[in-house]
Amino acid sequence: MTRITRTAALVALAMPLAATAQDSNWEGEAELGLLVTTGNSEETNLKGRLGLVHETESWRNIGEFRSAYTEAEDETTAERYRAEAETDYKFSENQFWFLRGFWENDRFSGYDFRSSATTGYGHRVWELGDDSFLDLSAGVGYRFNKLEEPDDDGNRDEDEAIARLAGQFDFALSDNALFRQKLASEIGLDENNVITESETSVQASVIGDLSLKLAYRVTHVSDAPPDSEDTDTETSLSLLYGF
Repeated sequence: MTRITRTAALVALAMPLAATAQDSNWEGEAELGLLVTTGNSEETNLKGRLGLVHETESWRNIGEFRSAYTEAEDETTAERYRAEAETDYKFSENQFWFLRGFWENDRFSGYDFRSSATTGYGHRVWELGDDSFLDLSAGVGYRFNKLEEPDDDGNRDEDEAIARLAGQFDFALSDNALFRQKLASEIGLDENNVITESETSVQASVIGDLSLKLAYRVTHVSDAPPDSEDTDTETSLSLLYGF
């Protein structure tokens, strides 16, 4: 299977899901574009993403699925799959309790996979209209990662309690353009390994339900696996289909 068909397969899932979304008041977006990475994988590859949101007066449910794949001369040079889901219970107008799960398999990160589950408190500290807001959250949970190679003590498993701090800032630049900044840190309470992710993006409507998105993403691991870089960056340009 070529890199195009592997990555596009994720976005193709949006077709039946879009119909389901329209019938059940879900909203979402499918994304396909070019991704330039530095760090453990320095490649230009294809990026696929599917995001879903369902919101009621008391609940907000969020799901996101990502993939990136590159193959050159019959050799895989980049391969990443990621899934995360969060459910928020809104117990007041601007306050919520969250439960979040995360899993990622990045073939060239030094990890066989990374995963975590966290829960905690969130607060919408600022809001202007429907598209501009600032959410901050803090919580605790558990992280389980598996290394590709054993560490100096012969262990492949990394498991520990963690604290999670996160924020999301959305600002409507106009009726058709949106700036978004996401920042999150998961802090190990035993081994003190801190994994921080930042994503800055701007998207603008092109025509109808299609938008153009430019994004820059940074992942930093304070105690990276042996022979791995501690910082990965991603720069992407993609098309979004909203439904």
